[in-house]
Amino acid sequence: MKPEDLNAFWAHADACVSAGELRALGPAFARFIDELSPLSGPALLAVLLLSELEGQGHSCLDLEQLAPDPAALLDWPRERWQTLVAPLGPLPRQAKGWREQLAGVASVWRPGEMDFGQPLVLDGARLYLRRYYRDETLVAATVRQRATSASAVDMQAASTWLGRLFGQDRRAHAGPDWQKIACAVALRARLSVITGGPGTGKTYTVARLLALLFALAPDPMRLRVALAAPTGKAAARLKQSIDKALLDLNERLDTQLDLAALVTRMGPARTLHSLLGARPDTRAFAHHAGRPLDVDVLIVDEASMVHLEMMAALLAALPPTASLILLGDKDQLASVEAGAVLGDLCAEAQAGGFDARTCDYVAEASGETIPEAFRGSAGPLAQQTVMLRESRRFGGPIGQLALAVNAGERSQAESILRSSAPDLHWIAQAQPSQVLPLAIGGREDAPGGYGSYLQLIQAGPGGQPHEDWVRAVLRAFEGFRILCALREGEWGVSGLNAAIEQRLEGLGLISKRGEWYPGRPVMVTRNDYASGVFNGDIGIVLPDPQRRSSMRVYFLEGDAVRSVLATRLAHVETAYAMTVHKSQGSEFAHTVLVLPRERAAMMARELVYTGITRARTHFTLVSGAPEVLGEAIAQRTQRASGLRARLA
Repeated sequence: MKPEDLNAFWAHADACVSAGELRALGPAFARFIDELSPLSGPALLAVLLLSELEGQGHSCLDLEQLAPDPAALLDWPRERWQTLVAPLGPLPRQAKGWREQLAGVASVWRPGEMDFGQPLVLDGARLYLRRYYRDETLVAATVRQRATSASAVDMQAASTWLGRLFGQDRRAHAGPDWQKIACAVALRARLSVITGGPGTGKTYTVARLLALLFALAPDPMRLRVALAAPTGKAAARLKQSIDKALLDLNERLDTQLDLAALVTRMGPARTLHSLLGARPDTRAFAHHAGRPLDVDVLIVDEASMVHLEMMAALLAALPPTASLILLGDKDQLASVEAGAVLGDLCAEAQAGGFDARTCDYVAEASGETIPEAFRGSAGPLAQQTVMLRESRRFGGPIGQLALAVNAGERSQAESILRSSAPDLHWIAQAQPSQVLPLAIGGREDAPGGYGSYLQLIQAGPGGQPHEDWVRAVLRAFEGFRILCALREGEWGVSGLNAAIEQRLEGLGLISKRGEWYPGRPVMVTRNDYASGVFNGDIGIVLPDPQRRSSMRVYFLEGDAVRSVLATRLAHVETAYAMTVHKSQGSEFAHTVLVLPRERAAMMARELVYTGITRARTHFTLVSGAPEVLGEAIAQRTQRASGLRARLA
């Protein structure tokens, strides 16, 4: 490139950074690669786009998607795109041309060539940062190996115990009992995936799977089981749900299994960071292939939130003989970091694709017949993936709305929202200020609002134990939440948190004297291993009962209350409103989803679906314009990844 053209390109890229249209990291990384080995104009652009798309959750740059319409990758207006790329000259119109521009770059390694540890990898039509290529190939190879690693199954014992565990719970099914099938399938390999929407009974199923594994183990009291999830809230919910299901099952089975002992021995569910032994100031974990986890069975809930790098670390640290069970909703938002691992793993889940061998095995082990519609010849992973299809809790208007959104049925979703169902309410053309009355007291026909927990704080413990009072405050707060599609602006987390805080202070519900005031809800934004809190944990600031001048942040994990001195938490933000992403793994009796006046790039069907499915009993949608909902439903999130192809 001519120096003047290169300078013009950098000037335009820096202007995009200043305008908030590009991350500063993208141009900085492209400059770094260009200094290592000079790049052509197209190669320079490809490297910048690779870095930018990594920040949007893509694990690679797909040249097949880049070639026909490069501007579409960033969802930019064409005029803005043309201004950025004009100094680069003509761009290739086919993936082959882009590959040729990148193939001769010294900083790019192509598999099959001499590897000098280059920072970029060009594999076919996909350009990777080296670490994501490494993680993706590791996940694909390990998943394939685990899905095909046959475990010996005592078919007679399995059939007997599946009958006992599911026989008395048998309800009217339109088809087979997919929960029972999921348990049978999980027995025969070292990896299984159980996916399904809200209310389909994922934790109910895995509790029976644990009982089944316990019953079939040669030495049940030596069975080592670990529970984990991406966030502390999700981990606590997993433990609480499984413990309750196992103890209920223990009573029903009488003395046939000592499941109470299993509950005690499992210990608490942990975050994945805690399980793997995350260490400050390093991406490495204490547990890895050379020092594996001490488990026989690992259950990971909310697997849609597990990003590519974490999944690679988890699989590397798992002993070859251990069984991994992944639970999650494949249609929820993927992790904010790179990768859409669960979505890639569940590519065949809707269709089933169970081959004859799997169908015969399921029939013998469980007595269930897989319908013809779900038979086929999908790959090994599909044989270990079961989708739960019947929602027992989510069949009302909220469930119908979630299904319509997930299916991309815009008119049906709008019709359901405009119905007179008391569970639902839609303020279709709102101002941000209309969120404030909801934040204070919910809706007239729906519980919620933050007034209730703040009134408990003002009333004080009274004669009850301090911990019981704190628990009541935390539970009252957990019943309601405002979720946003955006972080910044008057429609986003920052603007609404400031507005809600101001309104609460004006009503005398809070007294904001400094950063740490009684009643302030805070979300931890960075793992703090010294304090034992993790990214996504939410707590409430309350006075320290031992030192009234000090403030502590109280967290609820299941029924247990724990606290940290407020001044020890350096990385928190106010959490009256939070992003939909951060809400994953949580449920609220009344959820308010706020959509802005114009659709942003990240607003898609998965975001709306995830927001809706956080609501247990009441859902309110507040949108700046009625059409923004339909525009979001029409847009699907497609993350560039090679994992699905590698698994196939």
